[in-house]
Amino acid sequence: MDTGSGAARPSGGGWVTWVGIAVAAVLGAVVGGVAVSSNEQTAAGSPGAVPLPGTAETCAATGVADAVLPSVVTISATNGQAGGTGSGEIIRSEGYILTNNHVISLAADGGQVSVLFNDGRTVPAVITGRDPKSDLAVIKVDGQSNLPVIAFGKSEDVQVGQPVVALGAPLGLSNTVTSGIVSALDRTIEVPGDDGQTALLVSAVQTDAAINPGNSGGALVNCAGELIGVPSAGASIPDSSGGSSSGDIGLGFAIPVDHAKAVSDEIIDTGTVTHAFFGFSLITVPATQNQPGGVYVRSVVPNGPAAQAGIQPGDIITSIDGSPVSSTNDIAAVTLTKNPGDIVKVDYTRNGKTGSAQVKLGAQQ
Repeated sequence: MDTGSGAARPSGGGWVTWVGIAVAAVLGAVVGGVAVSSNEQTAAGSPGAVPLPGTAETCAATGVADAVLPSVVTISATNGQAGGTGSGEIIRSEGYILTNNHVISLAADGGQVSVLFNDGRTVPAVITGRDPKSDLAVIKVDGQSNLPVIAFGKSEDVQVGQPVVALGAPLGLSNTVTSGIVSALDRTIEVPGDDGQTALLVSAVQTDAAINPGNSGGALVNCAGELIGVPSAGASIPDSSGGSSSGDIGLGFAIPVDHAKAVSDEIIDTGTVTHAFFGFSLITVPATQNQPGGVYVRSVVPNGPAAQAGIQPGDIITSIDGSPVSSTNDIAAVTLTKNPGDIVKVDYTRNGKTGSAQVKLGAQQ
């Protein structure tokens, strides 16, 4: 993999292991109608963000639903006989809607996208742009005005244990509301992407609010009705036959709002997303008695950022900016959260000796 790939994007299903249980993270989309797999702070400057009553354990979900559901939509994507549904939220009053790439990628090559609003209207939409690497996309409906826009929260205000509400269309059931808490922060989750590739949910918000197929692209909000994450994947436990059990098990993951906003703003402004780029190819290596674990540099792009910084094939990268590196996903996460032109410190070992390099990241779409 070439893990060299931003707007300022803070710090992405695959296999995740916690407490000895193998858990498969599956995308929360619906294909052909069948499932495929506190103390609240109001963010300054968030229009219409009015704190709603609740307790330290739960949000007043009725009030949150009344305030937020008008901004949440059900998205249908078709291409020939294939079709699927997911969710999205209105982020600009002139018709821009944020969702997951995997919700609409089916329609990216000659297909069609339509949007069902909370009031029952269905209108066609076009794909403004998408970012398969972070599993985000923006679509737009034309001929609409003064659409109700969801309020944005801030990732820095999100706390473990705070109550949240998830809104979307699981199994195509529009206007569905579930509630729970933020179970954990800063999860990096690998999910299936386009063309057999993978996407990363970086610094994902983990929640026990039910995230089922069809919730993808919807809204995870705080008690003030502010968007704090874009639900993108839920986990399932493998059954005895090796497949995955269906249904929510209280392990859902949402892309953090700061990252989603930065990517969607860039898509609206330019139609695409530019990621930071190291310019090397890597594989993960385990630790041994004589060698720390990390990622092995298989090759380096001539005159690329890594090469210019002095990194060589055979080096084993052990940390970036002081944070330990244990897998290629750690490097990929940097390319999704840093900007081209940013300088990062890369620590490595070479022939048993330690070294470091200052890498000025390049740009790659």
